[in-house]
Amino acid sequence: MSALVRIVRAGPLATIQDAGRHGLLAHGISASGPMDQGAFRQAGALAGAGSGAGIEMTRAGLDLVIETGAVRIGWAGGAFAVRINGAALGWPGAARLSAGDLLSVTPGSAGNYGYLRFGARLDLPDVLGSLSTNMRARLGGLEGRALAAGDRLRFEDGAGEPGPIATAPVEDGPIRFIRGLHWERFSVQVQSQFVGARFRISPAMDRMGVRLADEDGVFGGQSILSLVSDPVLPGDIQILGDGTPIVLMRDHQPTGGYPRIGTIIGADLDRFAQMRPGSVLAFEPVSVDHAHRLLRSGQT
Repeated sequence: MSALVRIVRAGPLATIQDAGRHGLLAHGISASGPMDQGAFRQAGALAGAGSGAGIEMTRAGLDLVIETGAVRIGWAGGAFAVRINGAALGWPGAARLSAGDLLSVTPGSAGNYGYLRFGARLDLPDVLGSLSTNMRARLGGLEGRALAAGDRLRFEDGAGEPGPIATAPVEDGPIRFIRGLHWERFSVQVQSQFVGARFRISPAMDRMGVRLADEDGVFGGQSILSLVSDPVLPGDIQILGDGTPIVLMRDHQPTGGYPRIGTIIGADLDRFAQMRPGSVLAFEPVSVDHAHRLLRSGQT
């Protein structure tokens, strides 16, 4: 059965995302896709969504109402509060909603990003192989923009079956990284201090990148010249000319001209994306082989 969903309230930067628009970085277009890929997959499994697109919410959450039809919705990511017609449900979770039902997601105790996935397929035009919204390039989703109150989303006939929920254990401790292309451009002292030093997530964060406060002054007094620009990737830890570390995220620019001391591994990038402003973290180096073993084991 098809369904029509209306957005009643959308927090800042709520967008349509799917697995991403890969292979276009050479043309200046980053892959986009969910900031927390594991939570996106979990919400999809709960909804029976397969590879379909869904909604990525930021901390303020989102409200929607089913105008016509019925659809199964799964939710996951961070720790939010969810209600259907005023009744609280568990997070993560799923339910089948019918015409007139109101789903409300409000802030919870942890995380920056939550996901709503749908058992039916979202009826939106495919743009360069994806429905993912890239607001910088104005591609995908609804006219390449964030969702807003009054937007309507149509879902085509069809309903998937909920699948097994694979949840990796929540890691704690340092954020693991592999040494970057420009590791050797930093002094041995800075390399040593960087590992294990305290950094704090700043409020300056979005889908493009996250600025870190250098709590221990690792890069204080550094005079790091810009380099010839070359391709960058999600998770790259880029050090600006004033010594400010920035971690590049899913909507990163295609190239960067600042030195990159390391790259956060895929197994920890979801966890990093969910760390709220004010959170303190440290970095720990691992080998490329170790990062590959984690990737093969499904810890991404």
